[in-house]
Amino acid sequence: MLTWKDVIHLATKGNPTPDKIIKKTDIEWREVLTPEQFRITRQKGTERPFSGALCSIYDEGKYSCVCCSTPLFDSTIKFDSSSGWPSFTQPIKENAIKYHKDVSLGMIRVEVMCNTCDAHLGHIFPDGPAPSGLRYCINSESMLLDKK
Repeated sequence: MLTWKDVIHLATKGNPTPDKIIKKTDIEWREVLTPEQFRITRQKGTERPFSGALCSIYDEGKYSCVCCSTPLFDSTIKFDSSSGWPSFTQPIKENAIKYHKDVSLGMIRVEVMCNTCDAHLGHIFPDGPAPSGLRYCINSESMLLDKK
C-alpha cells in the first residue's frame, strides 16, 4: 500500500516503470478525445467541482484512462470525499500512476498522471481515509468506468 511518504519519494526521485508507453501527437489525441477531455488530460485542465459525471457514481467496476484505456482505479477504493471530484485511496497497480511535483498555482502539490500515456488525471493529497491516508482527486473527464 502506498503512503504519502512513498508518493513524495516517487514525485522527487522517479516514477515506477509502466507496463507500456503510448505516445501520440496533439493532432492524434484530438482525433480520439472530446474537446473537454483533451483540455483536461493533455493540457492539464480541471473540471469544475461537482460537475463530473463520475463524481457521485459508486457502481462496481474499474476506472481506466480515457486516453489509453489503462486501468487506473477500482471502485472498491473509491470514496466520497465531498471535494467535488471522484476520489480514491490507491491506484489499481502501483505502476499505473505517475507522480509529478506541481507548483503551478503558487503552492506545492503532487499531480497524478497516467503512467502509460502521461494524461493529466488530477492531484493527490494526504487527507484521505485510513489506512493509506491518501486522496487521489481525479477529473471525471480523464476516466472511463467499465462496469464489467
